[in-house]
Amino acid sequence: MIKLEMLSSAEKVKGQGVASAYRELVNVLERKAQHKYDLQLNTFQAADITHYHTIDLKFYLASFSRKRGINVGYVHFLPETVDDSLQLPRFFRRVFYKYILAFYKRMDRLVVVNPSFIDKLAQYGIERERVSYIPNFVSKEGFSEGTEEERIAFRQRFNIPEQAFVVLGAGQIQHRKGVLDFLDVAKRLKHIHFVWAGGFSFGQLTAGYAELKKLVENPPENVHFTGILERHEMKHCYNAADLLFSPSYHELFPMTILEAMSCNKPLLLRDLPLYENILFDFYERAGTNEAFATTIARLEADRSFYEQTVERAKKGASFYSEDRLLNEWDAFYSSLLKVREPVHE
Repeated sequence: MIKLEMLSSAEKVKGQGVASAYRELVNVLERKAQHKYDLQLNTFQAADITHYHTIDLKFYLASFSRKRGINVGYVHFLPETVDDSLQLPRFFRRVFYKYILAFYKRMDRLVVVNPSFIDKLAQYGIERERVSYIPNFVSKEGFSEGTEEERIAFRQRFNIPEQAFVVLGAGQIQHRKGVLDFLDVAKRLKHIHFVWAGGFSFGQLTAGYAELKKLVENPPENVHFTGILERHEMKHCYNAADLLFSPSYHELFPMTILEAMSCNKPLLLRDLPLYENILFDFYERAGTNEAFATTIARLEADRSFYEQTVERAKKGASFYSEDRLLNEWDAFYSSLLKVREPVHE
């Protein structure tokens, strides 16, 4: 049996994808691979493999202990992605960015959730051979198509008409997520209801906090901000909507996309190059607010086009199934023990 230690503080902050990705992996290992893994969470007991999901200083210091076995780091962000998300004092930002890279370089192996990150890590001096790509996933147990009663109940909770076409945005409220574009598109389609599920997970540290807070407090009539929802509530949120719309400018592999596909909801995303090798033809794409509005209007009016887009999302959900990704993680962990010797002493 493989002694696998998970170190994470991600669930201390609500409404962020890092915590969701961590919980999905822990849950599937506990449900479907308990015969193979002696799984420990934040115990700091001796392990064959220690998997770091967050970059806490105490985790970094723990990585120097030989009890940790092989150190695996999960790469959810790089300095440039933090830049777009948080507003930090210049000196602190410089120190923090050096620390991020020091943490990653301390790891024996790194796992990225988007293959485009392998090149970026190489630019920071990390050998490609030490980096593996394993995408995120969500389980059908947590995210699947809901009932009509659940759909209506969620809409009533936020005063959304039962028959309205509903466009959902989800994630932290940040400039990087394209919230300003989301609002602009909503203003172009006043007969459609737009819902944003998420909030300011990092409070006033959030980039653009003051401007965005005013907009959230005074939204257009057809826009609803739900605030941060518990993860189990998100299933009802997706099922109450007709479309997931993400105009985000910078992402890795958003859990919200996987969750929506798992609930059989079609996707409209910004045409970012980083999606091309992970989402293939599973989504509709556009690059301007005018094009976003045109596509949403067509999805609302053209039932055949809408159903085709739903089928593409279903293909995506099947491709990123929990069972397939469990096999990938199992093969990855097993391969580490064939080498056994950590890179760092």
